[in-house]
Amino acid sequence: MNSWNELFTELSTKEYYRRLNQFLDEEYANHVVYPSRDNIFNAFKYTTKEDVKVVIIGQDPYHEPNQAMGLAFSVPEGEKLPPSLVNIYKELDNDLGLKMKNSGDLRYLSKQGVLLLNAYLTVRAHEPLSHKCKEYESLLIDILKYVDKLDQPIVFMLWGGFAKKYEKYLSNAKHLVIKANHPSPLSANRGGWFNEHVFSRCNEYLIANSTKPIDWQN
Repeated sequence: MNSWNELFTELSTKEYYRRLNQFLDEEYANHVVYPSRDNIFNAFKYTTKEDVKVVIIGQDPYHEPNQAMGLAFSVPEGEKLPPSLVNIYKELDNDLGLKMKNSGDLRYLSKQGVLLLNAYLTVRAHEPLSHKCKEYESLLIDILKYVDKLDQPIVFMLWGGFAKKYEKYLSNAKHLVIKANHPSPLSANRGGWFNEHVFSRCNEYLIANSTKPIDWQN
């Protein structure tokens, strides 16, 4: 996380960040919480600040055992693919003709500069959105503002109404915002996800800005 030290030093001065850590101290002491505490900020461990090309915003971690790994939409090797990830893989096939392996581990994307960031970084076991709070929302806003100041070409993927509401914090002319419906079955099957070509549009933008595109094949 070294390249992100400036960001996390700045965050550590915020009152909401102190409150968030107190809340997490109590939650981890008294409940089963995912992911493990040392994996909360995995998105920043696998993707350096200098390498960021794409930001994908998820909502909160998977809430069943052995799923959450600190990366939005990602599950460890060997775990069943969650429905949203199944639809992401379907659209990668539609859009780019990629036949995706039956593996949900997305670290291969993180290592290419895809910041897989959940808005709420933790969750109680079996209780979706149980850690939804203003402190996490303030954290996401500060992270997005920081990333938006970076000088390199970056594509922000905002999938679903929840993610789209953060568009107002993104204003860097060097960056592209791509919006679509959320890939969850309930949303994707209503239209606005399949055949939106979010992945090819992303790569076209990176190439047009002299940046190596993402190899989405797992």
